[in-house]
Amino acid sequence: MELRHLRYFRVVAEELHFGRAAQRLLIAQPPLSQQIRQLERELGVELLIRSTRNVELTPAGQAYLDRTIAILDAVDDAADLARRVADGTTGRLTIGCVGSATYSVLPQLVRALSELLPDVDVRVHGEMLAPTQLAALAAGEIDLALLRPPVIDPGLSTEIIRRDSLFVALPEGHRLSKRKRLAIGDLREEDLVAHAGGGRSVMGSLLATLCADAGFTPRVRHEVEETSTLVTLVAAGLGVAIVPAPTSALNIAGVVYRPLQPQSLGVELVAAWPASTHDQLVRRVIETLRMSAMR
Repeated sequence: MELRHLRYFRVVAEELHFGRAAQRLLIAQPPLSQQIRQLERELGVELLIRSTRNVELTPAGQAYLDRTIAILDAVDDAADLARRVADGTTGRLTIGCVGSATYSVLPQLVRALSELLPDVDVRVHGEMLAPTQLAALAAGEIDLALLRPPVIDPGLSTEIIRRDSLFVALPEGHRLSKRKRLAIGDLREEDLVAHAGGGRSVMGSLLATLCADAGFTPRVRHEVEETSTLVTLVAAGLGVAIVPAPTSALNIAGVVYRPLQPQSLGVELVAAWPASTHDQLVRRVIETLRMSAMR
């Protein structure tokens, strides 16, 4: 038995006329009749009652037709699903994201994907440090990472999504908040709240580098992994922090932001995914991400 036998039987059962069924199937009537006879012999039951004027379904034929329709529809649905998955218009995608982008790029991206790719199940892991995302990519726990460079794994493809300027987050009423802009040297005597160090955070390493270039060692009093926690500690007056500009989207009461000078200072946001992937869905999401990041 082949799928064509089921398709032939379905059309004959719908038309109840071999001539019309043959026309729909674009085959001659005698071969069609032979195929149906072959199907009946294989099943060992009579599916159709034939007379010179009429073709009728037997009770077994009606039962077989109901199941045949379900099978053929399922086969067609499977083919359609396979085409949509291959085309990247359906499927499941898990995205990891660093803290600051969790509150800026990610909402725009998810909103855009819901409009452009409504059949895609998007899952998000926010507030992930870059090393954690890289490990999750390697383990297959996420499909796409949004993180800060460097990304030196040759097994990953990367694309720069955008470059974010740097701000200083200050407790409201802090003496430095009266200035319109700040330089790294202005933080020499300040207690700092920083992203987790020890090589686990790009922002933590960047802070150390900026301070070293300015000739001092940062006085880090608190280290955290989540950007939301970092800003909350600033609001509590436990220190100041250097953050990417999109962090201001958190809009936590008690915190003010001032641009860090020079304006050339900044940090890139990079999308990373396994270089071996042929997943068209990932590529569609990257395209959507480009558009979302430019808004």
